[in-house]
Amino acid sequence: MKKRFFAMALTAMLAAGTVMTGCEGGSEPAPAETETEATEEAAPSAEATEEGSEGSAEEDQALADNVAELIDAIYVQTRTDETDAQCAAAKEAWDALTDAQKELVEGEFADPDYFGRDTGDASKDDPLNADEIGENEILVVSFGTSFNDSRTNDIGGIEKAIQEAYPDWSVRRAFTAQIIINHVQARDGEFIDNVEQALDRAVSNGVKNLVVQPTHLMHGAEYDELVEALEKYNDKFESIIVSEPMLGEVGADSTETNDDKKAVAEAVVAAAVSEAGFDSLEAAKEAGTAFVLMGHGTSHKAKVTYEQMQAQFDALGYDNVFVGTVEGEPESTECSVVIDNVSAAGYTNVVLRPLMVVAGDHANNDMAGDEEDSWKSMFEASGKFDSVDCQILGLGSIPEIEAIYVAHIDEALKKK
Repeated sequence: MKKRFFAMALTAMLAAGTVMTGCEGGSEPAPAETETEATEEAAPSAEATEEGSEGSAEEDQALADNVAELIDAIYVQTRTDETDAQCAAAKEAWDALTDAQKELVEGEFADPDYFGRDTGDASKDDPLNADEIGENEILVVSFGTSFNDSRTNDIGGIEKAIQEAYPDWSVRRAFTAQIIINHVQARDGEFIDNVEQALDRAVSNGVKNLVVQPTHLMHGAEYDELVEALEKYNDKFESIIVSEPMLGEVGADSTETNDDKKAVAEAVVAAAVSEAGFDSLEAAKEAGTAFVLMGHGTSHKAKVTYEQMQAQFDALGYDNVFVGTVEGEPESTECSVVIDNVSAAGYTNVVLRPLMVVAGDHANNDMAGDEEDSWKSMFEASGKFDSVDCQILGLGSIPEIEAIYVAHIDEALKKK
């Protein structure tokens, strides 16, 4: 509340300063004054004009800095009793800025894109946070994304496929990233449950049978945290079942694969080849084109999953498909290593595509961004390739991958 008051106070100060400046420079001349004298008196000196501009610039920056503070305050992973008010205050302060002031917003995490970037129509997305759930619920848990189109197409695509497969169950949504929940709430006024909120909603609605379907790729840190959170609710439901993530069990070593990894490999490559305009992967290979699939990467022991996916592509004979990660973990997936591998294999054209459920911040910025440290920029800067193209499309919108999640729920219910 203090920060909100500060924003309102600064706005009032700016308005007051404008009125005062107008009175000093434009007072009505006395009747005895000639037109020339009045004009000379009304015209501000160069020194006065410079001082006024400096004052205005300082006030503009103060207003922008206040918005940056408010954004940084909600760029956190913990929800509190103040979160809703903080989200509203940040948006109110942002809306009060001029376009020029908005460009000045810069904080630890804040920038003009936080509120200003167009990521699609949020009204097309369904947060699936309604009550009247009934006794049977499937809770689809995702990391989340603030990119509206991707949230609708990728996460929404999975949720809709599950609801269609289980019409007698109520499908609901939860995100694990409070930072993203706050972003969407502040910018678009869309309220998405975090895991605790979704579970509390299920309890208050009298849900008896709960199936939790993570959309995460693997049994990584996010999956572990989800399982830990669910343990606190074991006595709240008659049954809780946690279904497998997209790629199934991790496996023992970098060469171990499974049916889930094979299905994902075939689905994503088919989609990438089609999007690139080729009739087949072999036709792309003959044209000197390689596909680089960029995952997130992790320091978790499950990082071996990325090497297993590379092993799966190799086993399928997909010689021109390479796996990389933003974080460069495992080391074999670091960008410079992938660049060298693609070049050494003789490919001169590259298509980059995310190996992620959503085409969100990592896909748009880390992969396809114009900054010099994006994958697109680094592949181009290497000078080893004739062309570098990007497909900004998430895995969640591919029907065959949506079907994998449905199959995982089928298997989970059989074990009930």
